[in-house]
Amino acid sequence: MAENADGSEKSEEPTQKKLDDAREKGQIPRSKELTTLLMTLSAAIFMLMYGGFMMQDFIDLMTKGISFDRDVAFDSQKMIDLMIALILQGIYMILPFILVMVIIALISPTLLGGWSFSTKALAPKASKLNPVSGIKRMFSVKALLELAKAFAKFALVMTMATFFLYFSFNEVLQLGIEPLKFALAHSGSLIVEAFIFVSLSLLIVAAIDVPFQLWDHNKQLKMTKQEVKEEYKQQEGNPEVKGRIRQVQREMSQRRMMQKVPEADVIITNPTHYAIALKYDPESMQEPVILAMGVDFMAAQIRTIAKENNITMVEAPPLARALYYNAEIDRPIPYDLFKAVAAVLAYVYQLKETGTADKVDFANLAIPADMKTE
Repeated sequence: MAENADGSEKSEEPTQKKLDDAREKGQIPRSKELTTLLMTLSAAIFMLMYGGFMMQDFIDLMTKGISFDRDVAFDSQKMIDLMIALILQGIYMILPFILVMVIIALISPTLLGGWSFSTKALAPKASKLNPVSGIKRMFSVKALLELAKAFAKFALVMTMATFFLYFSFNEVLQLGIEPLKFALAHSGSLIVEAFIFVSLSLLIVAAIDVPFQLWDHNKQLKMTKQEVKEEYKQQEGNPEVKGRIRQVQREMSQRRMMQKVPEADVIITNPTHYAIALKYDPESMQEPVILAMGVDFMAAQIRTIAKENNITMVEAPPLARALYYNAEIDRPIPYDLFKAVAAVLAYVYQLKETGTADKVDFANLAIPADMKTE
């Protein structure tokens, strides 16, 4: 198992961020054997389909090149024109083949790791110019593995080529006694067959190399558990910092809430566990609004501020609990609690205007059953 510089094991699979960062750096899986296989196979298929036409053009080109009129031989300008014409004909003849090879050479590398263009991969690195690092790379395990793979590929291709020559030996010898046109056509057929044999041998090499390159790429990008944790912290944020930020936000929200308590018309209490600060201005509000609410210590602070500002406090436990669990700060109260709150506000307004108010059973206000809490 791979180890980090500090000795910790790289046992974790690479995260998506690690894979994306590697792609930006140009570090993606590539198989040269797959590219070689596809180019060789494409050449064989092209020659199999269009080799006859190319061979016919080649025969025509050779015929024009070695048989021409006498006046052409003694006229330098006509000879130059003939040579230019033959060169252009040769270019036109092999141009489709070259285009196919260029397209395959561009597409085949993207089949394994996808298309990637990275300027970071093109940037010069001092480590690549260091002769000591170069020697280390020459004798590294990866370099030795690549050398062994090259020898194995050479041996496999050589074996396939030997078998092909062994079974085609008589045909190769026969080329020397065949007429030129037939010999050219026959040699073209043998070349196509040779391409196919080489492609079959490279198919074996690519079938081994592609999974190996994927495995090696994944191995290089594997992470230690500490690296995974650090990346998570970078993406999600340090839990301790996030917790501190949330705490500060809560404290700021609570301070803003407490600053609004002196504006309340009434404080509805439990009487000790809950405290709800309500405000209602008939001229500017359509519904009563919750200015602040709290439980236990926060409720005690609300009651303290209410006493300091001579705000009426009403003990209505069921309503206090219903508002705490169903209402939101700086929002109108729920519609189903309008009747209960209206009774409290009427009591408060009557108390402010006359100094006395009719007795109200605050423990039995009209509160829907689904809003009642114990």
